[in-house]
Amino acid sequence: MHDNDGTRTPVTVIGLGLMGRAIAATALRDGHPTTVWNRTAEKATELVARGARLAETAGDAVAASPLVIVCVTDYDAVREILEPLGGSMDGRVLVNLTSGTSEVARETAGWVARQGGVCLDGAIMASPPAIGTADAAILYSGPRPIFDQYEATLGSVGAAIHLGEDHGLSSLHEVAVLGLMWGILNGFVQGAAVLGAAGVKAAAFAPLAIRGIETVTGWLPGYARQIDDGAYPGDDSTIDIHLAAMAHVVHESEALGVNVELSRLTKTLADRAVADGHGGSSYAAMIEQFRKVTART
Repeated sequence: MHDNDGTRTPVTVIGLGLMGRAIAATALRDGHPTTVWNRTAEKATELVARGARLAETAGDAVAASPLVIVCVTDYDAVREILEPLGGSMDGRVLVNLTSGTSEVARETAGWVARQGGVCLDGAIMASPPAIGTADAAILYSGPRPIFDQYEATLGSVGAAIHLGEDHGLSSLHEVAVLGLMWGILNGFVQGAAVLGAAGVKAAAFAPLAIRGIETVTGWLPGYARQIDDGAYPGDDSTIDIHLAAMAHVVHESEALGVNVELSRLTKTLADRAVADGHGGSSYAAMIEQFRKVTART
């Protein structure tokens, strides 16, 4: 939370949605001189009452602090706010916590560098209420020396994890985690639909679902090694065995009148893996299907 000279690092937060307000509130809590700016100034009212300074313009906000955190809707909003400022980024560290693609993250970092600043791109792995607690984590990519310089300050917002120098890495990791999240949630919702057709409440299913998820998490390190090695020994279970179970899920869902699109897609990918010679491989061999470019229609 301190700069190299032992003082609290001044922080600017641009964008005061739920996440931006949580970040600014955490900076205030930890004693950082905090400047805020938002296109709708009313969103700063509570923060100002707690000691934040409301900048009149985005340029004033950037000028107020060496560390500028931007958390807005998308990268178009980032550009609309920052591009008119031009050289005011000189000597500033921009921490961009706006979600987007890896390509745009790299482009934004390049623009900041051309204005004389330095960019760290970030991805927030938490909901606004978790910001400033041990439950929050934020992924960062960009120059390691800059991350190291401000790690204590960034770490007060959430566990700060540096992924590498490539500015696109945080966005790529966010996409990977989002896909994982939706996969888990879709699996749970589909299971709840199947059981619901038999009169079982989702609340009764949840504890069993949690145990199932915990079991699967135990498989991940081993499957990760297989993926990295490019070898998929089916010592625990094979795709052939999984495929037979997938057919049961499709059949049962159809019989109950439950949507089978997700189940059919999963089975289709497994069918392709078997056709490619991976019937006797572990489920990790499914990576080969996900590495293929999706056919355009």
